[in-house]
Amino acid sequence: MTETLPALTTAERAAAVERLVAAEIAAATVPVALTNSFQAEDMVLLHIVRRHLPNVPVLFLDTGYHFAEVLEYRDRMAHEWQMNLYNIVPQITVSQQESQFGILNQTDPTHCCGLRKVQPLFAALEDYGVWFTGLRREQAKSRAALKEIDDFALPSGRTIRKLSPLTEWSAKDIWTYAAQHEIPLLTLYDQGYTSIGCEPCTTLPLDPNDPRSGRWGGQKLECGIHLPTANH
Repeated sequence: MTETLPALTTAERAAAVERLVAAEIAAATVPVALTNSFQAEDMVLLHIVRRHLPNVPVLFLDTGYHFAEVLEYRDRMAHEWQMNLYNIVPQITVSQQESQFGILNQTDPTHCCGLRKVQPLFAALEDYGVWFTGLRREQAKSRAALKEIDDFALPSGRTIRKLSPLTEWSAKDIWTYAAQHEIPLLTLYDQGYTSIGCEPCTTLPLDPNDPRSGRWGGQKLECGIHLPTANH
């Protein structure tokens, strides 16, 4: 009979992440960056990473379509935590895009994500060799095979080290850690949102058991950033 091991506590998970982050940063011989959507996972990971690399570049995709609450929270936390924040913007403005293509977030959300998220981020990541993300397997079926450490090929063909230290964390772990360390979180969570992206493409969850079911009207689960390179 196979003995079931007790689940790790949040404190034990945090200690393991702390060791991984410390080792990766100590060993890094290339520039390190962390992407941050200012959702709970990213804030928890940033809280840990900053203890080992206080001035870590924080990359935020400023798509032009964010909730006002996200931008207010970003600015407040960037000031309070003295973040080394980089607002990554697309090559064209919202008005230019809508003039040229119409309202893409309604007619072709994948194209919109490509212009306003995928292309700008991958261009920015060309300056780095290690990329920290707050991804978790529990977030979506599309992330079920997520690796804690992965070699990620950018569209240019250049490969960087992608680290997702919170891979096995549950939502409960995230909220427990945030509460224990007094990390204020986005007020949109209080309104019932469970996954927060651009405002036109984000609703309250359509399925209470699927935290990302409120993204893109349930049409898709990913913007394209975390898909295999072949799909970029």
